[in-house]
Amino acid sequence: MFDPELFAYCEQHTSEEDLILKHIDRETHAKVLMPRMLSGKLQGKTLEMFSKMMSPKTILEVGTYTGYSAICLAKGLSPEGRLITLDINGELEEMVRGFFEKSGLSAKIDYRIGNALDIIPQLEGEFDLVFLDADKINYPNYYHLIVDRIRTGGIILADNVLWSGNVLVKEGEKIQKDTQALLDFNQLVNDDPRVENVLLPIRDGIMMIRKI
Repeated sequence: MFDPELFAYCEQHTSEEDLILKHIDRETHAKVLMPRMLSGKLQGKTLEMFSKMMSPKTILEVGTYTGYSAICLAKGLSPEGRLITLDINGELEEMVRGFFEKSGLSAKIDYRIGNALDIIPQLEGEFDLVFLDADKINYPNYYHLIVDRIRTGGIILADNVLWSGNVLVKEGEKIQKDTQALLDFNQLVNDDPRVENVLLPIRDGIMMIRKI
């Protein structure tokens, strides 16, 4: 939904990825299904900048995929900080752990395989920053589990909230389940008095949510 030439211009005027991120990008496109799920340069740098501005002690990521976004987020952690990243797909675990080792950030990354709906309630403490990029059908459920665990002033970033423009539903059009989940999520956030939010038209849409 983003003009390709304009998107390319944005990437050309964004700081370069480091070597490990370029490596993850190449390996993901060569070896993994659905490589478009990768955050990529523009979104990755956006996540990195948010994290560096906040210097968070605890980051929660729901949806690791091949680890690109986790590394971007982990770059901004405070010296004693950690990132907990959750993914249900164990098939990529060996590859992803290898990427984390090569990044030099593995000591700060707590990578867990399993159902996030089961794992999140078991986690202790508050979160400073959350990146939500998992199955869209459960976005409202993840939000309900997370929002009360965010510290005051903390941030949730939710990816893919424009869903390739499918959130603009035409009259009489059948709505797919994932689209409906995102419509529900976007409205849920917009109506929640505990937060303030802005929907950023970056790539496929990032909802930025700040706990009041």
